Amino acid sequence: MKKLSYIIILSTALIMIGCAALNKTQKGAIIGTVGGGAAGAVIGRVAKNTGLGAIIGAAVGGATGAIIGHQMDKQAEEIEKTVPDAKVVRVGEGIVVEFSSNVLFGFDRSNLSLDAKTNLDKLVKILDGYSETNIEIQGHTDSKGSLAYNKTLSKKRSETVLDYLNMRGISGSRLSTIGYGESMPKYENDTESGRSQNRRVEFLITANEKMKADAEKQAVN
Repeated sequence: MKKLSYIIILSTALIMIGCAALNKTQKGAIIGTVGGGAAGAVIGRVAKNTGLGAIIGAAVGGATGAIIGHQMDKQAEEIEKTVPDAKVVRVGEGIVVEFSSNVLFGFDRSNLSLDAKTNLDKLVKILDGYSETNIEIQGHTDSKGSLAYNKTLSKKRSETVLDYLNMRGISGSRLSTIGYGESMPKYENDTESGRSQNRRVEFLITANEKMKADAEKQAVN
């Protein structure tokens, strides 16, 4: 049953990515894993969408996953209403919240602006109400500058956001960071508009072990 659930999740992911983005070998590699973490890693690399890959990798599937998904629907709706400057995308059993860096940071800077703190304070209110979730904070840059510099800058930005959320009461045990630099663009880097959108921070919200366990109990009752 769990294997069937993963196949359904992976099939949905393939549709979201778009068939044209994958060759036969890549499709086979994804379906062949039929397992959360491995499948998520492949999807993330192929789609150049780390949020999609990480969330697929954390998926439980089945009735338990449906219960988690319902809770994520409610949380995503609240974030959309409360934080209008963020892009909110529901993916499987999780949520991706994207801020372009000009909402959070000045150009080539890693310190938070006043507007950034206002937006993050709005997000904190929602995160605080859903304590049984984990939040991975991902930093991304455009392709200008060296690979090493961009990776360092993206890591600094994600850590700055983590420190702020922690200071505002979000438990450090829920938070993690990663800096991808320029390696995972979502937008075209050959235009200023695309580069601006690639200078982003994403929040990946997924169920923690307690939420999964509670959802599993509900699913069998």
